[in-house]
Amino acid sequence: MRPIAESTTKLRIALLFGGRSSEHAISCATAGGVLGAIDRDRYDVIPVGITREGGFVLESDDPARFRLDAGALPAVEDNGTRVRWPESATGRELRVAEGGEERSLGTVDLVFPILHGPFGEDGTVQGMLELLGLPYVGNGVLASALGMDKHFTKTVLEAAGIPVAPWVTITQRDWATDPDLWRGRVAALGYPQFVKPARAGSSVGVSRVTSEADLDAALAVAFAEDGKVLVERGMSGREVECAVLGGRDGGPARASVAGEIVVTGRDFYDFEAKYLDAPGVDLVCPADLSEHDLAEMQRLAVRAFDAIGGAGLARVDFFLTGSGFVVNEVNTMPGFTPISMFPKCWLASGLSYPQLIDELIELALQTTR
Repeated sequence: MRPIAESTTKLRIALLFGGRSSEHAISCATAGGVLGAIDRDRYDVIPVGITREGGFVLESDDPARFRLDAGALPAVEDNGTRVRWPESATGRELRVAEGGEERSLGTVDLVFPILHGPFGEDGTVQGMLELLGLPYVGNGVLASALGMDKHFTKTVLEAAGIPVAPWVTITQRDWATDPDLWRGRVAALGYPQFVKPARAGSSVGVSRVTSEADLDAALAVAFAEDGKVLVERGMSGREVECAVLGGRDGGPARASVAGEIVVTGRDFYDFEAKYLDAPGVDLVCPADLSEHDLAEMQRLAVRAFDAIGGAGLARVDFFLTGSGFVVNEVNTMPGFTPISMFPKCWLASGLSYPQLIDELIELALQTTR
């Protein structure tokens, strides 16, 4: 992959993280990884945090400030500053109000949003940036919205002929109006099942259900995150993942080698296992796949990325069953801490974490030239 062309002028990158979703801490941890790895000879970085209440603040440019710790998850605190976005699409100057005064943060070349969950990964922030005419890293409004909503992701993938796990979507109104009807539809999926908020990530609000007796409690947990919930048939097979980058110079999207999640002592790959180093899960990369299986997985990953109109990056999650690959999810802003599967897969494919950051920035700049 080509490096970014050398320039005598640094690019000014606004790193946008935190946010109003339940994945706030994971976004902050990702910010810490990027702040620690981004090439300061090429980029000036403006860390813009979003508080849990939605305030845009000028944050600390200190990677250690956002270290992921089970005892004290990182967060964007309201420090009294307020970052002001451009007033229109005719300029790219960011300003900050602090202590009754306002000063310039300079003209921004690119925004790097590393937000997870609603109000950031779902197309809302992307829409704001589009309105302001600010180029940004990653997927656009439509792909972000589709990837965030698991029901519509599955609907689009199924229409594109890509295998997905059977599912039932239930809203809170559905469940309140006729629970017996929906119990029957859910039971027809068979067991075990996974109950998930339709618009959340990082396994927040997810439960494994092994009988009808578990359903009510699982739905309550999921409805606490989202008013729309998916119940999916549990798939028997290996859990494998593939990282995708958008194509260069009009070329096709590219898929990494595969990674595998090996669950040995837990019901599933939950939040604690993903981010807090809980035991019972191993991340293996590269996964032990035949050449044929790897090629098929990469082909399906790129097809899924293209089906939602992907740009920049995604991680496509699969089950490898006895009858082939089944797509579980398409993550348009996957976990991006240095130990997350997305950078691990690219590292095993020959791209270091700092190089991966460079590549994502270059892909974003290409779309705005």
